[in-house]
Amino acid sequence: MTDPTPERRTRVIGPLTPGSLRNLADTLRAENAGAILLLLGAVVALVWANSPWAGGYAALSDTVVGPAALHLDLTVAQWATDGLLAIFFFVVGLELKREMVDGQLRRPSTAIVPILAAVGGMAVPALVYTVVNLQAGGSSEGWAIPVATDIAFAVAVLTVFGKRLPTALRAFLLTLAVVDDLLGIVVIAVFYAVGLQIVWLGVSLLTIAVFAVLVRRRTTAWLLVPLAVLAWTFMHMSGVHATIAGVILGFTVPALARSGETVSRAERLEHVWRPVSAGLAVPVFALFAAGVSMSPSALADAVSDPAAQGVALGLVLGKPVGILLATFLLVRLTKATLDPSVRWPDLAAVSVVAGVGFTVSLLIGELSFDAGSPHGENVKAAILLGSLAAAALGGALLTWRTRVQARRDVTGGQPSASVR
Repeated sequence: MTDPTPERRTRVIGPLTPGSLRNLADTLRAENAGAILLLLGAVVALVWANSPWAGGYAALSDTVVGPAALHLDLTVAQWATDGLLAIFFFVVGLELKREMVDGQLRRPSTAIVPILAAVGGMAVPALVYTVVNLQAGGSSEGWAIPVATDIAFAVAVLTVFGKRLPTALRAFLLTLAVVDDLLGIVVIAVFYAVGLQIVWLGVSLLTIAVFAVLVRRRTTAWLLVPLAVLAWTFMHMSGVHATIAGVILGFTVPALARSGETVSRAERLEHVWRPVSAGLAVPVFALFAAGVSMSPSALADAVSDPAAQGVALGLVLGKPVGILLATFLLVRLTKATLDPSVRWPDLAAVSVVAGVGFTVSLLIGELSFDAGSPHGENVKAAILLGSLAAAALGGALLTWRTRVQARRDVTGGQPSASVR
């Protein structure tokens, strides 16, 4: 059987649509600063938790604030996880809506590629985690921890180390991370609902429906913000993780410019709330989520813990293997092909970068193991060290591929389009 002609083959990674180009530009502008602040929050947490003032860190994290009557008597750390992180997920919801309506995900022929790559990049790490833990006689309770990609860190690593690489490759990572976020949200909503209260869930969804109607009428923020807070409160009371309310609220915002608008409502709200997410919500979450002991004895415990082993191996090994395997099978078994500007080593480098889990991995880790679990601190250490290893290895591979591309350009090879 002969291969189909190039003209009839579907490209796995194609050029950006105008909508995706705007999304990519927004991400590249904002995520670098967000990644730096996120890293700063994690570093402060690690230093504080391993200093003589570690007791103060623990006391602040465990301080309870909020009314018990509304089940909002949460610790400061829980407010950072359930409350501030909802802002992050609201921005994710806006970004997902824009991609589905006006970006790469609006075309089934294009969307299937990052979707399958993201599924592979989630399935293999989960499988790695499960195998490691079952062989050690443990459980697969934390299987979802290594499935997430931190879009802020991943794009920042690619921006710093892969400046000369094709825009199609950058579009692939961005779209992959967006789909990964969506699937991660589904995992949180389905597998981490505790004591589901249908009535409160219904009230939350009804509040979101009111928000959806008013946001389309360009209602003032003085009404929309209280409605969003109410939706979040009712979602929290329902037993579904409260950050899901942020995602659903983001999905209700119109993603196309309407009559009399220069930009869509979703794009305008994203520009307003992204700095709050990147500059406040995520760094504060990291401050209270990443404070784990890094003493020799604590690291020894983490190394010997099957849960931590599964997380680290899932991020560093499972992620790139899953993404590459899914993409390779798609190319081999269908009419799909890589964009001419992208080579398999380029794709391999980006797949390694996708192993930077961090934000969503830390969230799922907290949901998988409560504060009293012996695995909780070990898993956090594994997320931090595994993400750092993926970033370092991915950065090294991207640097190598950038140098190869530079030599190709100098020697007369076909230059690739790049974002500088």
